[in-house]
Amino acid sequence: MNILIVEDDKRIVSFLVKGLRAEGYGTVVAGDGIEAVRLLSRDLGTFDLVLLDLGLPGMSGEEVLAFLRGRSPRLPVIILTARSQVQDKVRGLNLGANDYVTKPFSFDELLARARSAVRTAAQPVATELVVGDIAYDLLTKVARRGDRVIELAPREWALLELFMRHPTHVISRTRIMSEVFEYDFDAGSNVADVYVGYLRKKLNHPGEEPVIKTVRGAGYRFVAPS
Repeated sequence: MNILIVEDDKRIVSFLVKGLRAEGYGTVVAGDGIEAVRLLSRDLGTFDLVLLDLGLPGMSGEEVLAFLRGRSPRLPVIILTARSQVQDKVRGLNLGANDYVTKPFSFDELLARARSAVRTAAQPVATELVVGDIAYDLLTKVARRGDRVIELAPREWALLELFMRHPTHVISRTRIMSEVFEYDFDAGSNVADVYVGYLRKKLNHPGEEPVIKTVRGAGYRFVAPS
């Protein structure tokens, strides 16, 4: 997941960047509204989520949100602001925000809200995910590599879908445990590694290019076969 952080408070930016990168997410920072609009104009398709402060220099968060919704109705946006009045929240949501988090906030809560917003926005408009020569039907839960049908167990379905929705992204073990198993991560558990191993064996037959790469100390990356 690649996240655009639109925030002018450097302490909050540092806090968010460190926490999100530790979870394996990519981050891009805009320190004012004008920079945010420039990045959204140039790189809109690269972002999975926007964390947006309202009190920005140059251009307000409301103006940035209005600009974004004119370009993309589906990109999830979570407002981060010190404004806690109900009318402020209602105005932000009416402008098209997906959620609203009041400062100061818990990182764990923000992370949970971010994952929820991205999952909701990612509800498929098509019924099939395709990465390289691997296809996965979201309705029938049938995966194929070329002409070969791959039999998967339910947890393997969910893991494959997570990888295929975010090809090339580093997916941390913490994220796998949260989104596939809906458990908090236990540093002593190897459940995520075991299931990645199961999926690897089913996706990669002899002579086929491996598609799940280990990123040492960070997690795993799903890479399309060349």
